[in-house]
Amino acid sequence: MKYPPHWLFPTSSQEAQQVQHLMAKQVITTDCFNALQFVGGMDVSHNLYDPKQMIYAAVVVLSALDLSVIETSTRAEKQIFPYIPGLLGFREAPALIHAFQQLKQKPDLLLIDGHGISHPRGLGIASHLGVLLDIPTIGVAKSILVGKPASILEAEAGSQVPLIWRDQPIATLLRTKLRSNPLIISSGHKISLETAVQVVKSLLKKYRLPEPTRQAHLAANQCRQSFS
Repeated sequence: MKYPPHWLFPTSSQEAQQVQHLMAKQVITTDCFNALQFVGGMDVSHNLYDPKQMIYAAVVVLSALDLSVIETSTRAEKQIFPYIPGLLGFREAPALIHAFQQLKQKPDLLLIDGHGISHPRGLGIASHLGVLLDIPTIGVAKSILVGKPASILEAEAGSQVPLIWRDQPIATLLRTKLRSNPLIISSGHKISLETAVQVVKSLLKKYRLPEPTRQAHLAANQCRQSFS
């Protein structure tokens, strides 16, 4: 998909918020894909106090059949946009997109460490990257940005409750392991919330995180450690 340069490189936080409002209108929250053959995970590693302000990005592609890793792509870049809560997409997206572009095998769908539409302006990093890359994406976040759970989440693995904001469900709190902190699953782009939750469940092994984002987390940390 072609997009204006300021959608990836805004010149100020005010412009970044304006871009988020524009991009949020492009987000599709219905299923726009067929059977999954390859699934991807995206994550970054960084140190807020790093004087060089480097971003270490990783994209991992797995077989949807057996969750084996097919390909890993990493990228280390100096951040261009500063760390501002709610605008993390602009800080992390450039390196992630460059890592994605290096892949020989593109995934059919991406799980991204972060929020999708469960964001104050409806454009967390999963939605941000979904629109820029024109690919189905799922947000897999570890903490709530906006909204409140509709009810108490049970302790058992597999328990789930809607996350409600402005009287609308914007995500699902999903407990993937007994008594572990839940994940916040949201539509990123070109996928419904119901399907996003089903996909995440199908990509779980014995860990709290689904395998694509778990592998991406490991790859991003390894990339950072190799440079340090």
